[in-house]
Amino acid sequence: MLSLNLPHNPRIDEIRWLAASLVFFFHFYHHVYAPPIEVLAHPGWTPFSLVTEGHTGVGLFFTLSGFLFMQIALYQAEQRKGLVYREFIRNRFLRIFPLFITVFVIAISIGRDAFRPQDALYVLFSNLGESPTSKYFITGAAWTISVEFAFYLVFPFIARFTLAQGPRYLLQCLGLMLAFKLAAYGVSERSTHMLFSTLVGRFDQFLVGMLAAVVHARFGQELRRHGKVWLLLAALLVTGNIMLQARYASFFLPEPKQAFWITWSLQESLAWSVFILGWLAADLRLPRPLARAMQHGGDISFSLYLLHALVIDLVAQALGKPSWTGQRIVDGLLLAAIAYAATWAVSSLSYATIEKPFLQLRRRYAQ
Repeated sequence: MLSLNLPHNPRIDEIRWLAASLVFFFHFYHHVYAPPIEVLAHPGWTPFSLVTEGHTGVGLFFTLSGFLFMQIALYQAEQRKGLVYREFIRNRFLRIFPLFITVFVIAISIGRDAFRPQDALYVLFSNLGESPTSKYFITGAAWTISVEFAFYLVFPFIARFTLAQGPRYLLQCLGLMLAFKLAAYGVSERSTHMLFSTLVGRFDQFLVGMLAAVVHARFGQELRRHGKVWLLLAALLVTGNIMLQARYASFFLPEPKQAFWITWSLQESLAWSVFILGWLAADLRLPRPLARAMQHGGDISFSLYLLHALVIDLVAQALGKPSWTGQRIVDGLLLAAIAYAATWAVSSLSYATIEKPFLQLRRRYAQ
């Protein structure tokens, strides 16, 4: 779906598809194959960490959100226009809440016997406490929506201050976030989970994305001169960072308090912001069918993200752990392909039925 407030860049759609796919394979691997915890806690140095720690796709989503919206703010500033807060929030509500409410209703319907009236408030706080969506694997991905929407609520202000003061303002915000994290880490008994799933732990990823958009606006032409080299280095940086985390500070370590996680989200988003800049700078000429598939994947990425666990669980219930070839890896890849194809179909249907009609109600939010 094209934006009304920024010229369309299909490369952004391709990155959305990548982020959703990383989370899909992460959940498929852990839910279907449930590897022993000791394998996850002490892996070797392997690029497969992109799957075992594939929750990094969430970090990519958050970084990309900051990048994209700062691009919009910069573009509108060039047009001598500003963001109208009411219209901005209206558009974000239309983008997120129809599908999110659908998933929320699924969750409270499953847990109808334990439902409490106050559970309705978790619509605003899906990442905290005993949220109905977090009780079930099939709706668990919805925890990110509250974090994302909290960013939307303050973004117009941060963008305005950044346009007035320059990137220095974002660096000041990042400095404050680090101080907040240090303080929260000191008193939290389960700091890893807290830093993983709360605004304190994640807000810096949006800020880094915004900073990357400023870099792109100022140095985009220079980056494009060596775009493919930049992209290669960015891919190595992302992979190396995930391997480092998997080896020494996996989310699955039994220790609930790891100092590494104080800076984890920052370094994760820095790596992904370099990747975003590299992907845009390289401007790869992909085969047309592949490019169209990836761009459609970007269109349906929100449905793919919120509904993939539901489809994975259905496929797992229907097929179990098949032994079609007698080779576990080959059978796993075949089952993953089936689950991904089914998720793609359900997500395309969801996008056409739930998302797109509401997206067509959006309006311009700059004047």
